[in-house]
Amino acid sequence: MKRSELLEIISNGENSGVEFKLDDIRPEQLAKEVVALANLKGGYILLGVADDKTIAGITRINLSEWVADTVFGRYIHPVILPYYEEVVMDSGKRVAVITIGQEVSKPYVVRANDRETAYVRIGAVSRPATREQLLMLGSSSGVVHSESMPVNRTTFESLDTARLENYLRDILKDPEVPETRESWIVRLKALGFMTDGITEEPVCTIAGLNLFGIKPRQTLKQSGVRLMFFDAPDKEYQALLDKVLDAPLVGRFQVGKSGTILIDAGLIEKCLETMEPFVTQEPNHIDENFRRERKWIYPFEAIRELLINALAPLHTGIGHVLWMLKLPGTKIVLKLSAPAHCLTP
Repeated sequence: MKRSELLEIISNGENSGVEFKLDDIRPEQLAKEVVALANLKGGYILLGVADDKTIAGITRINLSEWVADTVFGRYIHPVILPYYEEVVMDSGKRVAVITIGQEVSKPYVVRANDRETAYVRIGAVSRPATREQLLMLGSSSGVVHSESMPVNRTTFESLDTARLENYLRDILKDPEVPETRESWIVRLKALGFMTDGITEEPVCTIAGLNLFGIKPRQTLKQSGVRLMFFDAPDKEYQALLDKVLDAPLVGRFQVGKSGTILIDAGLIEKCLETMEPFVTQEPNHIDENFRRERKWIYPFEAIRELLINALAPLHTGIGHVLWMLKLPGTKIVLKLSAPAHCLTP
């Protein structure tokens, strides 16, 4: 978070998505504020800011470890993985920003004194949930699928508009392609590629960023593909190739009378291009055009289909994919690791 953004949040004061606390707060009290935000739509907890907006700064040693191990690890259930960062102000004081996303395993509770208590956020106040509110939280649990979850700190500019236009105009044959930023956001929210975030500015969903993001890994570190090739079936040998690919899943194509031509590769095409030297063979003879045409050891279409099936969990959020392909007549083993955007590790 930029310093200017933090100062704007502080100037607007506490609300349903923002809470100020000093870092001498008791862990169960901080857990209460976290749970209340998680049971609503998420938000920010600013440690080192007083209720009157005074920036006192953080003083606790190893604050991040205390937040992760004591507050989140001991008092909050189910597990929540927050985003923690510290922002240095002009005065030299540091403010810790704990970002709580739009969580799905509701209701969240604080475990303390042999009790479990759920809290909800009403305005700038966190209070114990009523029986009716608990029923509402429980019924909403699991309704939000992982691919529709928001990715904080993304905007419309995080998406590749050229790919979006190509997708709508040439692939979907949609005659009404948006022309303004506002109309684009409306359309993308309808398609599930953008959604409302914890601020007024809409953000990309996991699906939108993975499919059309300019560099998805900048804000969604779990996305992308890591390709590894070994000269033996064990990972203890040095890899012949170890490369992380960061690209949107959707390629950009030119559709015309001559057919469909790829003009900007997506993640699948980049994977195929990177692995080609390891899964093809060059014949000893040359053809009538005096060229040696490399041949795929397995049919190209089969390799591409396997790759698509391996990458499908990236969109659905199923989990971690490990794909091993042993090539006949060689010692090379391909291992493709595609971490999906799961809510828990």
